[in-house]
Amino acid sequence: MSIDAILLIGPTGAGKTPFGECLEARGFGGRRCLHFDFGHQLRTIAGQGNPPVGFSRGEHAFIRDVLEKGLLLENEYFPIAEKIIDSFLRERGFSGTDVMVLNGLPRHLDQARDVDRKVTTSAVVVLECGAEDVLRRISDNPGGDRTGREDDGIEMVRKKLGIFRERTAPLIRHYENAGCRIFRVEVGPSATAEEIYVQFSSMAERRL
Repeated sequence: MSIDAILLIGPTGAGKTPFGECLEARGFGGRRCLHFDFGHQLRTIAGQGNPPVGFSRGEHAFIRDVLEKGLLLENEYFPIAEKIIDSFLRERGFSGTDVMVLNGLPRHLDQARDVDRKVTTSAVVVLECGAEDVLRRISDNPGGDRTGREDDGIEMVRKKLGIFRERTAPLIRHYENAGCRIFRVEVGPSATAEEIYVQFSSMAERRL
């Protein structure tokens, strides 16, 4: 089955999750969108007392370690991500006419090569948000998605921003070279998911 996808790229706190939820609620181009929030999936699995069906105890412990240390899944651990994707698609009843909204995966070039074998990314939405605005957004929580997050301490946020600059931002050029449409949306400290959606929709309409 062909899996068409839109990829969301942006630093932590830029509003990827609220925007992804907005895409799922409103759809895009007349098609149903299913928001795959990889970080949320990881946190859900890590929060369970026992490994979910299909996951070993070692994989369960590894996922918890990834979250606690703010790490990325490297090449050899992509099968874990693939299990999570497959489980999500089954549970959500994904059909060939749906669009998968990827949020948090891939996070670096090696992951992108693995993901590219599984899905066809037709568009990339880059949420551009500077470090100071990221800190404001995390503090003010305009998207409503930061409540109770244990990984929003200042040092962890700075670590994530560094990883984003070094390893995730190069994905933009990767997908640009692959011929994907790139949509760059400026995100200010108080921008809501609806405002981001309106900006993106306006850009998309002009380019379709």
